[in-house]
Amino acid sequence: MQTSAVEQSTLIRRGVGLRGIDTTLVSPGYTLIAHLTSPGVVRLISTDGTEVHRWTLPFRPGRHARILPNGNLAYNSQKYRGGVMMQVDAAGNVVSEHRDPMAHHDQHHLDNGEILYTTLEALTPEQAATIPGGIPDSEAPDGKSYADCIKHHLDPQLFPLHPHYAREHWPLINSVFPLEDGNILASLRSVSAVIIIEKETGKVIWHLDDSVLAQQHCASEHPNGNTLIFDNGTFRKGESATYSRVIEVSRASRCVVWQYRDPHPMTFFTPFMGGAQRLGNGNTLITEAAFGRVFEVTREGSLCWEWVNEEFADYEGRGPEEIESLFDYPDNALFRAYKYTPEEIPWLAEK
Repeated sequence: MQTSAVEQSTLIRRGVGLRGIDTTLVSPGYTLIAHLTSPGVVRLISTDGTEVHRWTLPFRPGRHARILPNGNLAYNSQKYRGGVMMQVDAAGNVVSEHRDPMAHHDQHHLDNGEILYTTLEALTPEQAATIPGGIPDSEAPDGKSYADCIKHHLDPQLFPLHPHYAREHWPLINSVFPLEDGNILASLRSVSAVIIIEKETGKVIWHLDDSVLAQQHCASEHPNGNTLIFDNGTFRKGESATYSRVIEVSRASRCVVWQYRDPHPMTFFTPFMGGAQRLGNGNTLITEAAFGRVFEVTREGSLCWEWVNEEFADYEGRGPEEIESLFDYPDNALFRAYKYTPEEIPWLAEK
């Protein structure tokens, strides 16, 4: 095999690890990352780019991890569809565990001990036929289409599959977020919509559609009631140039009241996954997921911290086969990162 003195990985060649920091603007704290192609590694990264804590867990990351108010790590693990939702302590001891073979994408461990998460159920052929759009003959390998469990309250005519999206999964809820009023905010990737679900009835009482969004992720509630969204930008309506952005949307007007785009917009883009977290000092932590990049910007849009995951691996032997074949190259991807203040991780100072 021919070798070259030039690094062949574009991401490594451009630089990994800590890429820059403005200590006068960055929010203090530690960033939590779960490398998707790792065997089960979750790390806390300080603002100077060093690793300050590591969990090595029995299952590979299914998506992401969070640190809970009780100090435990909430870990969504093992499989692309289905897996283990667990709490572990700082030493990696399992505190609690819940398994669901149809779970996917997102989970929240609530203060009352319950878990809010996304899960699937199979559609009958008659039900699948009512869903317009999607790529013809692109059902799941078992020949079926699957829907998130909100399907009974979602009008397929109002939320059709995008024509370039597989018919195996509708509407693909990639994030759920418990709202202050008790209702649920959800991001629907394959139809490019964000909705609010009334918890008592399951009905959709508010939505934002593809006139604003393009295969977005990570919808969350701002303390002022607005909605923060990572808007991926894949197949954005009315634009041919592809870029990602983070937007804050007024729930009352459905208007974008704040957004971050890179000054050179096309240099910030991830076609899938992605995260945005509003921090206590007003900065926003952003995950450019497919490229393992996490960065922080001020309210004014100034970049004040950037870090790129320096660990690369592929999915070989970690299953399922559908993922092994799609991502058969060394990858540093992260589904979503979160940042925590030192006060939110008191056990770290005790190490």
